[in-house]
Amino acid sequence: MIMEKGAALTSEVGRRVVGADETVQANRRWWDAAADDYQSEHGEFLGGRDAARFIWGPEGLDEADAHLLAPVADLPGRRVLEVGCGAAQCSRWLAAQGALAIAIDLSMRQLTHAAPHPGVRLIQADACALPLADSTVDLACSAYGALPFVASSVDVLREVFRVLRPGGRFVFSVTHPIRWALPDDPGPGGLTVSSSYFDRTPYVEADADGRATYVEHHRTLGDRVRDIVGAGFELTDLVEPVWPDTNLRTWGGWSPLRGRLIPGTAIFVCDKPGG
Repeated sequence: MIMEKGAALTSEVGRRVVGADETVQANRRWWDAAADDYQSEHGEFLGGRDAARFIWGPEGLDEADAHLLAPVADLPGRRVLEVGCGAAQCSRWLAAQGALAIAIDLSMRQLTHAAPHPGVRLIQADACALPLADSTVDLACSAYGALPFVASSVDVLREVFRVLRPGGRFVFSVTHPIRWALPDDPGPGGLTVSSSYFDRTPYVEADADGRATYVEHHRTLGDRVRDIVGAGFELTDLVEPVWPDTNLRTWGGWSPLRGRLIPGTAIFVCDKPGG
């Protein structure tokens, strides 16, 4: 679920400290309000309602080619959790390969855009409190879902670790942390450092009453690694997709211009020991 800011009425934009409850409330409201426009604009790129794809980010890296989660031949019969699924395009692709997919999202409106599929179970839930028993899924994934939108991403990682069987794998993609030092501009203006990479103060949009309407939390690469290891995972790989010449699409601050010069997405491949 790749994010694009500005869907709700915004009077203030800036950075300030935001707690877990305010983050959850703001982002649930934002995604409920933004879901229709988001899926209308980006749903086809992500697979649409009929021909599902599993896309890791704006670069267009496809799991069918990358095999970061598992070889396609290994998917039949596997129980796979998608965290922050949006319209569950990734889950529908997994189910089409024979997997049994569980797709969760904080936004009910996003889930209403998911095309029905017998191999996909949809659940509205907070990623920090997964409604699943311990060691009950084989694989887990998240394509720009949940982790940028929670006050404590290590809580999400611990929950995924808990529900994964020993030997299971969790792969997640997020905005590359270096992007936080640059303006959210797809043109040349987005290539000049404008803020500190080390500033972890959340990005907040607020309404006229000062109520947060959108919250995004920044972590450095080091923060991500510490969260992964702190949750119990082994970090197996870190993938930074190169923008392909065939992708001419501009998506918010992502663009061919920037994508050929700096990484826009970071994909973390995490394995649970054992099995």
